[in-house]
Amino acid sequence: MNLSGKPISYWLDSSNTTTFPVLNEAALVDVVVVGGGIAGLTTAWLLKQAGKSVAVLEAGRIAQGASGHTTAKVTALHQLIYADLIQELGEDKARLYAESNQAALDKIIHLIQSESIDCDFSFQDAYTFAESADQLDAIKDEVDAALKLGLAATFVQQTHLPFPIAGAIKLERQAQFHVRKYLLHLAQQVAGEGSYIFEQTRVHTASEGMLCTVKTERGKIQAQDVVITTNLPILDQGLFFAKTFPKRSYIVGAWISSERAPAGMFIGVGDDYRSIRTTPYEDGQLLLIGGEGHKVGSRSDTESAYQALEAYGRERFNIDTFDYRWSSQDVVSFDKLPYVGKLTPLSNHIYVATGFSLWGMTNSMVAAMVLTDKILGRPNPWAKLYDATRATPFLTRTSMEENLDVGRHWLGDRMKALQKSSLADVQKGEGALLTVDGKQIAVYRDHEGKLEIVSATCSHLGCIVNWNSAEKSWDCPCHGARFTTAGKIICGPAVHDLEQHPFQ
Repeated sequence: MNLSGKPISYWLDSSNTTTFPVLNEAALVDVVVVGGGIAGLTTAWLLKQAGKSVAVLEAGRIAQGASGHTTAKVTALHQLIYADLIQELGEDKARLYAESNQAALDKIIHLIQSESIDCDFSFQDAYTFAESADQLDAIKDEVDAALKLGLAATFVQQTHLPFPIAGAIKLERQAQFHVRKYLLHLAQQVAGEGSYIFEQTRVHTASEGMLCTVKTERGKIQAQDVVITTNLPILDQGLFFAKTFPKRSYIVGAWISSERAPAGMFIGVGDDYRSIRTTPYEDGQLLLIGGEGHKVGSRSDTESAYQALEAYGRERFNIDTFDYRWSSQDVVSFDKLPYVGKLTPLSNHIYVATGFSLWGMTNSMVAAMVLTDKILGRPNPWAKLYDATRATPFLTRTSMEENLDVGRHWLGDRMKALQKSSLADVQKGEGALLTVDGKQIAVYRDHEGKLEIVSATCSHLGCIVNWNSAEKSWDCPCHGARFTTAGKIICGPAVHDLEQHPFQ
């Protein structure tokens, strides 16, 4: 299929590349933060502001992972969540979620203003909208729930979208920004004065003792405390891979005149919902349309996801050409709440933050505030709600379906007939799974005809990877690890590349 636009996140394409050093000798700091996305950098910034020395370890480049591929909406309106939280967890816990995310929004706004961060920040009203009347009850229930919890939500039937809606929940004075410009500023403030950012330094393990020891591919670093803020924790302790599931979604970007650009941030409801926002771009706006979400590794024909979003842009916004396309990856918590706190009940100095469930901008700030207070020994009003060691809802419909799906892949993918019978059947630009000499391999033939052959077994927990055609990657359908055609890690929780296959 033909796809248009640059295959890169606009946030990455329109910001500077970082050149922080690699870890090249043993070091000692107060806190090591593993993961250079918004959760990690925010935690590091808050801790340094409190007088701690910190070191951020990033396997690639900072703010180029999940945080560099987000829609970057900074809002306490998380599609439809509050009515569900009240029903499932009770009004008190739902109120804490609302309060903490609104406080996170206020903290981000204050930080941007006090630090004078040039990051295309703007206040925007946020909307969750329904296009059909049969979705209105869910919208109205969410309005009632939000009001009950103290959020100044309203029900509206008119928006700035260029198409009619049945109704929407509106939350005023929310915000949006250029996430990478924001994070690059934080990173510059973190590095220096006894604190560090180390890029291209992949962490393999972390352990507790008299001091915590973090082992990387480039050496080790020690600290009093360690915070793991990778998309899904790279440490398998705590079973977070069984308490969440990884989800991919897609975004296309197209230039639109400022006069035609819709004011506000929008997200629909239903299985085929769309996320919509704009950002300053050239002499107009870049219209961002997101959606087509699915569990990682469950869909191979990912070109069709981009094409569906482009079709939506043409139909609803009269878009002719598209400038950008990219995909993102999130970790969804079964009970809709992030996991923030101790890695395990026995952990004293290793902490984790994960499961932001597609709302990482405010949830990351909440996590950073909770973790900072824990490390500093201060009370936090939200710590118990997000406790990473809390009882996990393994017996919900979603959790049982997702974990059964993992089991089916782990066992069934080893038994299934694979996609091609020989290397000669793999076409240019195509990836396929084969069995050679009794071993399952992942094969890609590039557009010049050269083959890249790696093991099809994920280096995390041994599931069989699946081909992602638009991204040209091997994706694990169990826990979301992703690899290049050469087997190099794109996204954890794997910490080792796919094995190179000797059959070349």
